[in-house]
Amino acid sequence: MSKLPPDVRRARRPEHKELRLASILDAARTLAADKGVRAVTLTDIAAAAGINKSAVLRYVETREDIYLRLTAEGWTQWAAAVGEALGDRTDGTADELADVLSRTVVDRPLFCDLLAHAPLNLERHVSADAVLTYKLAALEALEAMAEDCARFLPALGTAAARELVGTVSLLAGALWQIASPPEALARLYAEEPRLAHARVDLLPRLTGSARALIVGLAG
Repeated sequence: MSKLPPDVRRARRPEHKELRLASILDAARTLAADKGVRAVTLTDIAAAAGINKSAVLRYVETREDIYLRLTAEGWTQWAAAVGEALGDRTDGTADELADVLSRTVVDRPLFCDLLAHAPLNLERHVSADAVLTYKLAALEALEAMAEDCARFLPALGTAAARELVGTVSLLAGALWQIASPPEALARLYAEEPRLAHARVDLLPRLTGSARALIVGLAG
């Protein structure tokens, strides 16, 4: 049942519509964090937000639109975390930069999950306008991180830093899916020694890959 007051649930005023949309996004965020993006339906989101499914579609285009908005939010939050961690330093090392980029994205498991779904599914089930809004938000965040990384490690340069951040984001999405298998697969990997290679420890794997990229791009 929705915790929003009746006047907000009717959403007749602009500020009430914003609160209604926020409640939809909050419900989608909570559900996906609990059971994974793939498993959440629009019906689930509507029920968790205390809103009829038909009413949800007055605020968003599709289920995928909801999660694409949350992916854009994730890019913005990741960029802010990277900027805060790197600060104004101009004497950073490849190891330090690899640690910051990897740790700040792995600290956001829902974002990692969304990074894999965005190009494969989310972008394919929304309007061109929704994709444009998402892409511009992601690009703004990527450019901010590229500038921060290039300042932190001047040998990298902005163009190479842009490539670095983009590649780390792709690896984070892909590796998160491998490192977070369903329960049955996780049990199989643990019980079958021949499948030990399928068990991925996300943070060290991503950090190692990021470091290799940095060394190669700055070399």
